[in-house]
Amino acid sequence: MTQRSETSSDGAEPRGGPVIDAGAELDPVHPVPPPVRHRPGGLSADEVAERIARGEVNDVPVRSSRSAVDIVRGNVFTRFNAIIGVLWVIMFLVAPFQDTLFGFVILANTGIGIIQELRAKKTLDGLAVIGEAKPTVRRDGVAAEVSTSEIVLGDLIELGPGDKVVVDGEVAEADGLEVDESLLTGEADPVLKKRGDRMMSGSFVVAGGGAFTATKVGREAYAAQLAEEASRFTLVHSELRSGISTILKYVTWMMVPTALGLIVSQLVTKGDNVKDSVARTVGGIVPMIPEGLVLLTSVAFAIGVIRLGRKQCLVQELPAIEGLARVDVVCLDKTGTLTEGGMDVAELRMLDGCDEDRVRTVLRALGESDPRPNASLQAIIEACPDREEWRCTESLPFSSARKYSGAAFSEGDGRSSTWLLGAPDVLLPPGAPVLREVDGLNEQGLRVLLLARAAGGLDAPDVTAGARPTALVVLQQRLRPDAADTLRYFEEQDVAAKVISGDNAVSVSAVAGKLGLPGAATAVDARRLPAEREAMAAELAANAVFGRVTPQQKRDMVGALQSRGHTVAMTGDGVNDVLALKDADIGVSMGSGSEATKAVAQIVLLNNSFATLPSVVAEGRRVIGNITRVATLFLTKTVYSVLLAVLVVCSQVEYPFLPRHLTLLSTLTIGVPAFFLALAPNKERARPHFVRRVMRHAIPAGIVAAGATFTTYLLARHHYSGPGALAAETSAATLTLFLVALWVLAIVARPYTWWRVCLVAAMGLGFLIVLAVPWLQDFFALRLVGTTMPWAAVAVAAAAAAVLESAWRWVDRRFPA
Repeated sequence: MTQRSETSSDGAEPRGGPVIDAGAELDPVHPVPPPVRHRPGGLSADEVAERIARGEVNDVPVRSSRSAVDIVRGNVFTRFNAIIGVLWVIMFLVAPFQDTLFGFVILANTGIGIIQELRAKKTLDGLAVIGEAKPTVRRDGVAAEVSTSEIVLGDLIELGPGDKVVVDGEVAEADGLEVDESLLTGEADPVLKKRGDRMMSGSFVVAGGGAFTATKVGREAYAAQLAEEASRFTLVHSELRSGISTILKYVTWMMVPTALGLIVSQLVTKGDNVKDSVARTVGGIVPMIPEGLVLLTSVAFAIGVIRLGRKQCLVQELPAIEGLARVDVVCLDKTGTLTEGGMDVAELRMLDGCDEDRVRTVLRALGESDPRPNASLQAIIEACPDREEWRCTESLPFSSARKYSGAAFSEGDGRSSTWLLGAPDVLLPPGAPVLREVDGLNEQGLRVLLLARAAGGLDAPDVTAGARPTALVVLQQRLRPDAADTLRYFEEQDVAAKVISGDNAVSVSAVAGKLGLPGAATAVDARRLPAEREAMAAELAANAVFGRVTPQQKRDMVGALQSRGHTVAMTGDGVNDVLALKDADIGVSMGSGSEATKAVAQIVLLNNSFATLPSVVAEGRRVIGNITRVATLFLTKTVYSVLLAVLVVCSQVEYPFLPRHLTLLSTLTIGVPAFFLALAPNKERARPHFVRRVMRHAIPAGIVAAGATFTTYLLARHHYSGPGALAAETSAATLTLFLVALWVLAIVARPYTWWRVCLVAAMGLGFLIVLAVPWLQDFFALRLVGTTMPWAAVAVAAAAAAVLESAWRWVDRRFPA
């Protein structure tokens, strides 16, 4: 697929912008832009100002963040906040101030959530500006980078390999311009674009270059709405958050009938004191709601974004933090990931007695024929000084799929020639003598390109047929100094690393071997990989290094790994990585990578440091591991609250607690410790089935806590009598419930560190202070009467703790995570 450079103009365009054919008909579903007259110099400054004044600007919202209004709305207007808000208003009317404390806790929680998410928004927006696409726009004959949001209707936008098409338009100039529209159409084959062809936003350039005139900008562009929706800062679409939503749905179903039964039973049981009955009913309903669980999840994600932002890591979708923590296979592109972007020409080896001066002239001309040379060509340009002036008459841009580029030249003496530069094993037939020499260089980790003179023109059906080898260009790649440590981290964390590269397999193997990658000694040439998914998956399981991988094969390899239940992360920086990045569970792009890779990746390493990946993995593991811990605390409270309400309804007794009692218990055994536990370091590998793993501990813990508390309550009802009996019964039951809940906290806090022990001890000390200080006793209506019943409450709690330990061990054996 070749195309001659098209740089001629049809003449100057009248002022006012592109001239549109008034008779052109538009398809209402897929409108085709009308023809646009090409102006090589682009718009003038006056014309740009006119379009801005008319609002013809690419006003697509900044990616990565939702508005402050959405953040406030999302944190305030929740189902449980509505329920608690109604109960809070009721308590203000019928109960003392102490029994309304739960409402202030919700206000504080909501405020914390809003503040943390606004901080995360600020961090994300700042990083998004750093990593934002900067298209090259030609105005007044001068090309300059502008922000995507500054493009106006009629702008002439230049394109090169890896550039993303940011608005709809019409091709004005094309030089071997090949565009991948797979993200829009699903068709993987690149499309050769000629002058006048339509360009759709969301596609990207895989080879060649050119320019196009913007015909639709802003929300009118073909992919703008899809991009806006897909790029929006979000807290959803993750196993963690969907699991929590599932739990909350079941909690709501349990809570409604239980709460109705509790209301009826309390009004019947204590019909002479409606206010006290209402207060105790609310005291039974409020703890059923795991209100802080969603908050802590949001806060943990938001703080994770802020922490990673400080390391120049842009998390374009919050669940990516969670997703990378679940990854068990990471696919690495060699160039730009394990090696740095730049290269150096280490040696030029002449073949068949070719003249070195002529070879250097050819190489220089090939480099200058590409307006946007890749790293290999850039190194060649720097190594070959200016010589004779050759005119490029036809060009074939480099493509990852074909592994070579080419150009036809009119030489200074009137002769013409056609040259190819690319992978030796692609340009030459198998068994060619030169390939043995190439293999020796590849084994040293060097990258080798072959310069060959083509037998025919670039438009020949098989342009490589009969190509005569002229010289070998030996390139030295620069290894990233941090790559070896990062690969070692993945090995220690049981994350399998697969190096998948378009380069020669032997060369890739040598580079991976220098970095200490396990299995690097055996490299697989992807051209011999089976196409069938199961067979490919078996090869991927058995090997770690793959060379000569095409872009479509990278995508297939990701799919093959996923078919075996693996969670796959893919790193890359070039257009050949886009399809695989899009299909991987987590796509990671380098900040210096192409705009196309950054557009589809969930995580962008703005500092181009592969060493940042362990931090992202660690952050994800911290979030998931800690949320699993604290979810157990919150849901244990929900389970024992529902069961206590059921037991009270069935026994037709007064509900033992007022809202103030459960506010105190929730604060000391859940709220404060959960905040510290949620933000603590945690290197435990993320495991699936979040709901099952949480509920298998929360249900037995809640049953034991409810059973022990109700047992103490019934014993106290038989022990105490008289006017203050209910207060004494409540205090004894509260003591048992606190001790059992504290034991649950102690189990969840394992394995112990000094600060975890201090945290549990501080919560116990806080409760003792409430029991010991007279004004706190009065404030929380907690006063232990006598010694018999308090010690009985402690004994019941100790027995419950023993049962709890046995129950959790049995659950771990019977229902392993």
